Amino acid sequence: MATFVDFDMKEHILRTMSLNEQTGTVERAMGEFSLDITSRLQSNHLDWQRLKGGPQFDYPIDYSVAVTRVDQASELIEFIAKWAPNAYCHYHRHLGRTSSWVVQGEHHIVETTEMQTIHKTRRPGFRGKSPAGEIHMEYGGAEGSTVLFLCEAIDGKLFDIVANDGTVLATATLDDFASGRLAR
Repeated sequence: MATFVDFDMKEHILRTMSLNEQTGTVERAMGEFSLDITSRLQSNHLDWQRLKGGPQFDYPIDYSVAVTRVDQASELIEFIAKWAPNAYCHYHRHLGRTSSWVVQGEHHIVETTEMQTIHKTRRPGFRGKSPAGEIHMEYGGAEGSTVLFLCEAIDGKLFDIVANDGTVLATATLDDFASGRLAR
């Protein structure tokens, strides 16, 4: 299977990991990415699942995910996601805590609540943590984006895919990601 991981992204991750090791900024918490993530990405053995939207969605959906680590006992999953230019993933809610690391491209997040809409633009090198429960859209910028995620599952459930009104359309589980059932 063809991989989406290109040389520039691997080099960027290697440089960033090296800087973190030199400065001692690696954390030992839920939000820590695998210390061997660079070798996992360099292996070129990532199994990409591509997801595209259908006529029921009024926004362009085109993104791919590749799982890099699953820890069933801790209910944690690490994966890399790649968005096509100006394309979205499904409108969703994270059920557990999430750490993210923008590896390549400009990445946009639009959070909508009853009282406000917040548009965040994240650039390569951004690392952040998000609490459980936020509903948002994510999309790649003009050149797409690539983001590494570490997500916590709650009772095996990772995300609710939601309609514009917040109605749950589907729930993605740790097993869905780990088994490659997302794109089916």
